[in-house]
Amino acid sequence: MERLPKGFIKVLEEDCKGCGVCMDACLEDTLEISERRNGMGHRYIQQVRLEDCTGCGLCYIQCPSSAIEVYKLVEKEL
Repeated sequence: MERLPKGFIKVLEEDCKGCGVCMDACLEDTLEISERRNGMGHRYIQQVRLEDCTGCGLCYIQCPSSAIEVYKLVEKEL
């Protein structure tokens, strides 16, 4: 059975300095540094293993550049 994410993040690539603080904060290990660079020349963070994201917001809280937005997904009852 396919696992669905409980949340997801959006990295504001142009604001990200690629410091990796958010990667250290992520308990689910869903973040890594991209091979691509932003306009400032920094390799920015990207989310991988989307299905493991809980939307906890620890990455957002720790980001010194405020370059992360967190979205928590809510299950609808049928």
